[in-house]
Amino acid sequence: MRTLTDWFHWIPRVLCILAILFISMFALDAFAPGLTLWEQIRDFLIHLIPTYVLLAALLVAWKWEKIGGIILMTIGLGLSPSVFLMNWHRSGSVWVGIAIILMINLPFILVGALFVISNHLKRKNS
Repeated sequence: MRTLTDWFHWIPRVLCILAILFISMFALDAFAPGLTLWEQIRDFLIHLIPTYVLLAALLVAWKWEKIGGIILMTIGLGLSPSVFLMNWHRSGSVWVGIAIILMINLPFILVGALFVISNHLKRKNS
């Protein structure tokens, strides 16, 4: 039977991978008619820059949970004001801005907290 420490070891990793895949889907808008194949590939790779940053943070969290968790929480919290303002200016609705933050930023804040909790549980058990 799995212990609580085992669950807290794997849940943040799986959730972070799923959240990164969700963020990566937004890069698919780089494929647009009227552009050459090389322009579309270039734009796609540029749109994946947030994915590269998040993957680097996940790799750090995988090896050093506390540091990686803090990095992921900082990314989620640090980008919240700019994500909110960008979506608020586009839609004119505060609620749309909040909903976008909940979809995009909150998963990384929660995953970061889960990595820190996992680190704490492992230190407590050893």
